[in-house]
Amino acid sequence: MTMTEPSASRLEVSGKPPFYRDVTVVKWLVQLATLFTLIFITWFLAREAGDNLRAKGLTSGFEFLGQPAGFNVSEGIDTEPATGGRALWVGMVTTFRLAISGILAATILGILVGLARLSNNWIVNRVGSVFVETIRNIPLIVQIVLLFAVFGSLSRVELDSGPINGWLHVTNKGVSMPRVFIADGFYQWLVFMLIGLVVARFVRKNRIAAQEATGEPSYSGLATLGVLLLFAIVGWFIHPVFGFIGGPLQAISDGIANIPQVAVQVALTALAFFAAALWVKRFRDSRRTPAGMAALTDDDWFRQIFAFVGAAAAAAFLWLVWPGFSDWIVNSSSDLFRVLADKFGDNPEFLDADGVARDRDGAPFGWARPDIVQPGNFANYGDQGLTMSQGFAAVFFGIVFYTAAFIAEIVRGGILAVAKGQSEAAAALGLSRAQALRKVILPQAFRVALPPLGNQYLNLTKNTSLAVAVGLSEVVQIGQTVISQSGKSLSVFVIWMSFYLCCSLTISVIVNFFNVRMKIVER
Repeated sequence: MTMTEPSASRLEVSGKPPFYRDVTVVKWLVQLATLFTLIFITWFLAREAGDNLRAKGLTSGFEFLGQPAGFNVSEGIDTEPATGGRALWVGMVTTFRLAISGILAATILGILVGLARLSNNWIVNRVGSVFVETIRNIPLIVQIVLLFAVFGSLSRVELDSGPINGWLHVTNKGVSMPRVFIADGFYQWLVFMLIGLVVARFVRKNRIAAQEATGEPSYSGLATLGVLLLFAIVGWFIHPVFGFIGGPLQAISDGIANIPQVAVQVALTALAFFAAALWVKRFRDSRRTPAGMAALTDDDWFRQIFAFVGAAAAAAFLWLVWPGFSDWIVNSSSDLFRVLADKFGDNPEFLDADGVARDRDGAPFGWARPDIVQPGNFANYGDQGLTMSQGFAAVFFGIVFYTAAFIAEIVRGGILAVAKGQSEAAAALGLSRAQALRKVILPQAFRVALPPLGNQYLNLTKNTSLAVAVGLSEVVQIGQTVISQSGKSLSVFVIWMSFYLCCSLTISVIVNFFNVRMKIVER
């Protein structure tokens, strides 16, 4: 007993364990060790990749972006790109067109098929079920190749091609249909619509407030739509009054072009540290309680420290890794405002064939019917209509049908997740089935269905890369051509990964925005 009491007293006096057993110290050491290990692995792999590429006579720079492309593109916004960077941008725009139009079409078709699967009509229900079970169980690449072969087996383009000559042409060259396009006066008219949105929002708030105060229906939706329609009609006729905006935009472009590069680097560095400080402030505010600042855990301190570490890394990137990034921002911003100045007309920087400043007083929109031309022995689609080439049409319909099959099941599951009492309550209020679906069931169903819908949009965007199987000139196919021309395979792969990463993150941000807006707000 006398031997153990001094030992116990010594433990009580020492209190704090050795530093190598301190939880806080161990956490810090593990975090730092993990960070430095990842940095070392990244550096080691990058060095090994660089050594292997140099041993084979290959380099991994991005000089090809500014060098002549050396090849033409079969379709896109520019069929004769001047540089490798321009060629990749043409492919990116084609991918954007596929992804955006595919998401819209797949969503509409998926909702219709999902509703069909819940229909009481036996034929409609069976058709929806057969569509879903067939399409989603066949690999997408097989469907794309099959559709490409189907379009290729159609009849050749003739001057009287149909099925509706002059309106819809479907041949072995693809599909051509009427199109609506932005005309010269669109941007001036858009200014009117932006003003109309502000006024419409003000009107809507007032109508809702009046309804809440009196209990009488105020028809806020119709009032908002009426204001927007009024501004659209009035702006259609008097939009040229905003043509003067071109002058200030050109002045802004000139001012940006004169900003020194070092000033932009300093501003971006300050912005990075300001953003880190702002995040830390908001983070600490979120930890405050009515009694004061809550105790911060080790993880909380890690987050605050790494916020400033990230700002320092951004500064190092701007000053050491890519100092020309600031110059690129200046040039791109100046070019952007210069192009916008041209869109508003009366800009001496852009002259027409007669040497006169281009005027933008035309209608905001225009439309054109598809045409067929025959300059030689063979007829082909003209440039008037909205034309999908054989490859574009095969990929578009392939990804739309495939994704719509999954969206249909998501919509069906979302509707079934709505409590049956909601439908009964809607019927008790005298709402028709269509009204109950539109005003009661679908709004609640989309609250459940939106997260998995976002996943399908991400899959559709990434599935556009399968267009390489049918030779469509999208970003992957053009990237392969760039690799064969320049040998910069690693650089092109980095561009591919960065491009699809940016697309995925953008879609995720948009879906999460609507997901937050649609969630139930609890008291």
